[in-house]
Amino acid sequence: MKKYSVSLHGHPTSISLEPVFWDVLGQIARHNRQSVASLIRQIDDSRISNAGAGLSSAIRLFVLRTVIAASQDGNGYFVIKDDE
Repeated sequence: MKKYSVSLHGHPTSISLEPVFWDVLGQIARHNRQSVASLIRQIDDSRISNAGAGLSSAIRLFVLRTVIAASQDGNGYFVIKDDE
């Protein structure tokens, strides 16, 4: 677990995430052509409007949902890819 600092709506915020979640969050942001801070603001705004859990948990869920959506084939099954 590592702490990352970002500014949300002008306020400094600390987020505790495993590095792999931070790395994938960065990949998603680059894919969307936006900054990580901008993506986190979107996640935070959605979390607040849906009265959800903490920000770190909301980021983990967002990353997980995004990876699942990207890995599903046309039949709704997960495509497991070997790293080798």
